[in-house]
Amino acid sequence: MVRSWRHHRETHRTERIGWLRAAVLGANDGILSTASLLLGVAGGGGDRAAILMAGVAGLVAGAMSMAAGEYVSVSSQSDTEEADLAKERHELATQHEAEHDELARIYQARGLERELATQVATQLMAHDALGAHARDELGIHDLTRARPVQAALYSAASFAAGALVPLGVAAIAPRVMVSGAVMASSLVLLAVLGAVAANAGGAPPATGAARVTFWGVVAMVVTYGIGALFGTVV
Repeated sequence: MVRSWRHHRETHRTERIGWLRAAVLGANDGILSTASLLLGVAGGGGDRAAILMAGVAGLVAGAMSMAAGEYVSVSSQSDTEEADLAKERHELATQHEAEHDELARIYQARGLERELATQVATQLMAHDALGAHARDELGIHDLTRARPVQAALYSAASFAAGALVPLGVAAIAPRVMVSGAVMASSLVLLAVLGAVAANAGGAPPATGAARVTFWGVVAMVVTYGIGALFGTVV
């Protein structure tokens, strides 16, 4: 009996991990930090102009800060990966047999018999020696490789998108209702974002919504309280 092989394309949640982390973190920060800033100014007695000016400044500064921070941190990870790959490339060129034995021992430790582990190591190294060692020795995979520019762009764009929501609410809500409207709309969006992110990552949506909402309430209440306590417009 001849078995016919058909291409079977699978998608996994790990494929989303690079952009999902940056996008969720950026949007969450955009909503929460901007809403908290607006509430602090409102609590301090600021008028609509002061509230909106603070919000716009917070949006621009936050987006740039997120992009820079994400780029620097992910670049550090990328530098480490590249250094490890360069070292591995040198060892493959100068100590090929030792690297072959090392890879075979890795497969043997995972449950393969010694002879089979040696054969697998031989075939994989003949196909792509560096790729085999990157995956199985260093734990570096294409799906999870550090991509600094991508992370920076996702972070900045998602922060700005998140920040626009409380800022828009503050612009259209009656002055006496700004604080309540900003807090309510931001908490709803944070809950939705937390649920969507948890679902995309394979976790229970309710758990994701609950944890991000809890910390959102804490941040906004504390910031509003500080503004009200000092009565200072920033």
